[in-house]
Amino acid sequence: MINERMLGLGKQPNPIRVLYAYGLDRKAEIGEENVYDLSIGNPSIPAPDGVKERILELLEEPPEVLHGYTMAAGLASARQAVADNLKKRFGIDATAGQVYLTAGATAALYITVAAITNPGDEVIVNAPYFPEYKVMTESAGCTCIEVPMRPDDFQLDIDALRAAVNERTAAVVINSPNNPVGCIYTQQNIEELSTMLSEKEAELGHPIYIISDEPYREITYGDEVPFTANFYKDTIVCYSWAKSLSLPGERIGYIYVSDNMDNAADVAAAVGGAGRALGFICAPVMFQRVIEKCIELPTNVEAYAENRALLTAGLDELGYTYIQPDGAFYLWVKALEEDACAFSDRAKAHDLLLVPSDGFGVKGWVRASYCVSAECIKNSMKAWKALKADYE
Repeated sequence: MINERMLGLGKQPNPIRVLYAYGLDRKAEIGEENVYDLSIGNPSIPAPDGVKERILELLEEPPEVLHGYTMAAGLASARQAVADNLKKRFGIDATAGQVYLTAGATAALYITVAAITNPGDEVIVNAPYFPEYKVMTESAGCTCIEVPMRPDDFQLDIDALRAAVNERTAAVVINSPNNPVGCIYTQQNIEELSTMLSEKEAELGHPIYIISDEPYREITYGDEVPFTANFYKDTIVCYSWAKSLSLPGERIGYIYVSDNMDNAADVAAAVGGAGRALGFICAPVMFQRVIEKCIELPTNVEAYAENRALLTAGLDELGYTYIQPDGAFYLWVKALEEDACAFSDRAKAHDLLLVPSDGFGVKGWVRASYCVSAECIKNSMKAWKALKADYE
């Protein structure tokens, strides 16, 4: 016997990665320069020089030291570096005991959901949303409740969220800058969410956590990202250096359970227990030690800003409709028909790989990732033009 749900997930994997795998095969067939793969958020800019220097420095250490286990939650010194960074940047009195190092943001999210929910609970997500939120919620035996964002500006719809919260609500997941839209929730929007959830906590008599998924925090184009834990005490932050330091394959991130929680120590202990139960202990050790020293290295946002300008200018000229992103490195483009999957398939015929919006919980859009080379974006314009001609 096998688990039927896991069989289903295995036979229908993440659609983003399916499209990415198709792109790899297609590049092998016709040449990389002839495939315009805007499917996956795989940073195209190199990691900062300081990361390479730190790796080379670590390679001089005895292997048994470099590659040995740490405590389940990670090196005390690395956790302290995270806490110090949060305190320096956001003014929150973060402590190392509330930090748990993880194998990237996905592990952080799985651990967090498992730590704060019980089977039968509900977790609210704001659509469009990263598809794995639903998988990790259902894996914990909970129900994923989709609440659309405001259609005019893609901010959180506080009234709709208020209507969705009930006695079974354990958490609300927010993601700013947002994947796939690129919107940043304003401070006013976060404050309104915090006020509403505080009122609901008092009414229902139990905590309702905000899970703040922040892997794109450093990639913004002018607007600052409000640090949610400064506005709502029951906040758990899930972070990854995959995007900010161009380290997606190294799987290094963290969970920060706000020190402002009334039951902060217990929630942090539950995070540790969930990490143990799920097997997410002792995050990649070499990169724990890389991050410890490289945590303040800047992100090369300029390269993404240039790509954003290239892509939007090209689509403006062709007459496409899209949402101007304030952060991250995705463009949310209106499909030329209601069936986004059919539109994505038509794009594939021109070797233009766009992720349909159905997996993100909405219809009629596609996501284009512009964390690729500028040359790829420039060359893709002929495919965008041919795609539009298909509908004319």
